[in-house]
Amino acid sequence: MTLGSIIGAGIFVTPKGVLNNVGSVGMSLAVWILCGVFSMIGFLCFIELGTSIPASGCHFVYIRESFGEMPAFMYLWAQMVVLTPVSIAIVSITFANYILEPLFLNCAVPSEAIRLTAVIPICLLTYINCLNVQWATRVQDVFTFAKITALIIIIIAGGYHLVMGNSQNFVNAFQGTTTDPGYIALSFYSGLFSYAGWNFLNFVTEELKDPFKNLPRAIYISLPLVTVIYVLANVAYFAVLTPNEILTSNAVAVTFGERILGVMSWIMPFSVALSTFGGLNGNIFASARYCLLSLAYLSTTEVYVLINYTAFVEALFVTFSVAGLLWLRYKQPDLHRPIRVNLILPVTFLIVCAFLVTFPFYASPWETGMGIATTLTGIPVYMVTVYWRNKPKVYKRAIGKVTSMVQKLLLSVPEEKND
Repeated sequence: MTLGSIIGAGIFVTPKGVLNNVGSVGMSLAVWILCGVFSMIGFLCFIELGTSIPASGCHFVYIRESFGEMPAFMYLWAQMVVLTPVSIAIVSITFANYILEPLFLNCAVPSEAIRLTAVIPICLLTYINCLNVQWATRVQDVFTFAKITALIIIIIAGGYHLVMGNSQNFVNAFQGTTTDPGYIALSFYSGLFSYAGWNFLNFVTEELKDPFKNLPRAIYISLPLVTVIYVLANVAYFAVLTPNEILTSNAVAVTFGERILGVMSWIMPFSVALSTFGGLNGNIFASARYCLLSLAYLSTTEVYVLINYTAFVEALFVTFSVAGLLWLRYKQPDLHRPIRVNLILPVTFLIVCAFLVTFPFYASPWETGMGIATTLTGIPVYMVTVYWRNKPKVYKRAIGKVTSMVQKLLLSVPEEKND
């Protein structure tokens, strides 16, 4: 389950972002490995949190338990207005790039064409999920196969190319590596976007049969396997394509297929498009009511702008969650902790998080600044809707009518619990 939730559209789009920020093949591969290690350390920290606070909700539950209602509300706000809709927009733009790139071989794909094509899967899948959830699950089963097929083709074809002696891109592999910490941090944003989903099981801790066994088992199997797959896929890319070809391509797997598959090159864009369509369906399956907000983020077709925007916000709240682990150890030393990680792990994780949250301000101030600004808009919302207890009756009636209207419009009502 963890393996399927991690591997997605990211590996087909972010290799370009990693390479563009670090400047060399060797450092690019190092970033992919380090992102895997970083995710494993984070998952170990979340195992302690998930077993000591055995409630579903992941970041929200851990932040609320550690720091109170307001920071937890801020996470939910960021999840609603940034993290979920931006992720949907990124995957839909990737889908559009892989559909259109083969049709514009000799020129750049117009941004209007990308935007219009990206609208189609968001609207179509939202309609399917609203109409019949069973159809949506069938769509997911079919397109998961395409994702695995595309990666297998890339790894095998690239491995064959490497065995045949095409290793020139790995000579002086670290030549040209940047020393700017801001760009190195941004390369981690691109890499970690592909690892997103490593904490998936913490969102459904209450649903796990035996979280004390299944959470550790997930990290020891899934994350090392994902890291190996991602590194092999990147080695395959560099075995076939030059760094310049990767940097000038909006759809790396399409360029890869054109170079190595000949008349069968159509397989790559077809497989990746199906894969991203399936990944998008998985996102919309849990977030079908984010359609309009996701469409609004298509105002830009620059995938890496959106990745930097959302990755900064994600890193911020992951930092809060792991900081909560240390705070709870100090504040609640007697809390039952079935699994307790070495103190070095959360401290190391927080140091890296501080690096990821701080240095991108110098390399990409606009995206990171917008991420903070959008998140902070949740403060007045919290003050008016949650913190303000003694609201006037007129205000309560107005809010009640708006709430009722939205619930009817979105077919959403609170769950009734039986005593």
